[in-house]
Amino acid sequence: MNLGPKLDRLDFRILAQLQRNGRITNVELSDAVGLSPSPCLARVKRLEKAGYITGYGAHIALAKLGSTLTVFTQVTLKDHRSSDFSKFEQKARTVDEIVECHLVSGGYDYLLKFMARDVAHYQQIIEEILERDFGIEKYFSFIVIKSPIIKRYDPIETLFEERLS
Repeated sequence: MNLGPKLDRLDFRILAQLQRNGRITNVELSDAVGLSPSPCLARVKRLEKAGYITGYGAHIALAKLGSTLTVFTQVTLKDHRSSDFSKFEQKARTVDEIVECHLVSGGYDYLLKFMARDVAHYQQIIEEILERDFGIEKYFSFIVIKSPIIKRYDPIETLFEERLS
């Protein structure tokens, strides 16, 4: 795996700041990480070019747009050849309402996160998936009642603290 250029503690601080606020100005960012603006901007450009920063976006308050339903679904495939996993993943990419797909270890193969309008919409999505033969043997659905914690950032500084010193 090519990790790109070696990162130092300032690069990690820049990444942590940008993932919390992608609209931060270069001057604010440089102040937050302890650099002058010009070298800070050069580092950001280097991190973008190396693929560490893959994009910038907005977090949308879906509740302001209307009601939604989050459903986690455990999926077990009928067969377990490499081609079966590839087929499932390729088809799952075509379903807009699947917002996350994780291949996991344990008692099932995939954990999916769906966003739907309501239970009826989710049921319609699942029925379409089953009709399109994704290779699913069985599935179990878990409707989210409440999400008291949702972090829109990864704990970079904690995960890689040994590289920050």
